Amino acid sequence: MKAKSYHYNLEMAHPFGISRSVHTIQPTFIVTLEQDGVIGYGEATQNRYYKVTPENLQAGFEVLKPLVEKYNFTTPEDFYDNFLKPHLKDFRFLLAAFDEAANDLYGKLLKKPLWQIWQYEVDHLPLSTYTIAIDKIEVMKEKLLEQPWPIYKIKLGTDHDIEIVQSLRALTDRPFRIDANTAWSAQQTIENAKILKDLGVEFIEQPLPYDQYEAMKTVKKRSVLPLIADESVRTEKDVMKCLDSFNGINVKLVKAGGITPARRMLTEAKALGLKTMIGCMTESSIGISAAAQLLPLCDYADLDGAILLKKDIAQGVKLENGHFRLPQANGTGAHLL
Repeated sequence: MKAKSYHYNLEMAHPFGISRSVHTIQPTFIVTLEQDGVIGYGEATQNRYYKVTPENLQAGFEVLKPLVEKYNFTTPEDFYDNFLKPHLKDFRFLLAAFDEAANDLYGKLLKKPLWQIWQYEVDHLPLSTYTIAIDKIEVMKEKLLEQPWPIYKIKLGTDHDIEIVQSLRALTDRPFRIDANTAWSAQQTIENAKILKDLGVEFIEQPLPYDQYEAMKTVKKRSVLPLIADESVRTEKDVMKCLDSFNGINVKLVKAGGITPARRMLTEAKALGLKTMIGCMTESSIGISAAAQLLPLCDYADLDGAILLKKDIAQGVKLENGHFRLPQANGTGAHLL
């Protein structure tokens, strides 16, 4: 195989604010793997919370590149388990970029979409939320009105969270899903859940810091709304940790380390009776198209990353009014423009 990397600065259509940060530019890192003239694409975005930068992604890529180009590629699973994971250890964002590219390449070599290779049904995919990021309340209201959508994800973590939801609820009767991004305490979550349920909220995502599994057990028992893990479910070993603390998990490819481990995590979660969700980190259509291959395993989806950009750098899965249209193209169906 031949391996290449590319850097892009993705400009957001609006400032993207969550409880711990706000950004207008999303740096992203693209990996390509080429074999027999066929190219597979993968992506990892910068994320300060996970200490991921374009510089350390590139440095890791340069170390691995000569080894990758000597590797006899057979299947993505073999590539991940016997090559990528031993070399990259816990560098999950770079693992994800390589693994996405390997899965895309594999599907293209077999001349089939990945979901078809896995024999998944794609007739009844979950709808995706559209994210309303933290901003001034008037700006958040403008964003909601600007983008009519069947389900909204509301980012919270301010000193006026309930006021935000009340203000947005006055504009629409569409369902809301709340993401606190680790900003609340246990008692806040329990009390907020009572109010938010009456405001048409379906569930709360990651209210407490990522390692508060014990505290979350109490919250789960007392919360009137379901609780979905995000930062608390990073790797395959975290799925079981979430069983008694959450009602479901939100898996993101870069957080998990790629399609291969994410697929295992979602399968395990379903077997355990947890709700399943696929999310994103404001990737372009390269990363979104990779994640969309796992939609048949999910109850919920939050794959609006590419439509939150001012301009996409790629083409692939289409998201229109919450509905996904998977391309008939092979692999993940994505390519750079």
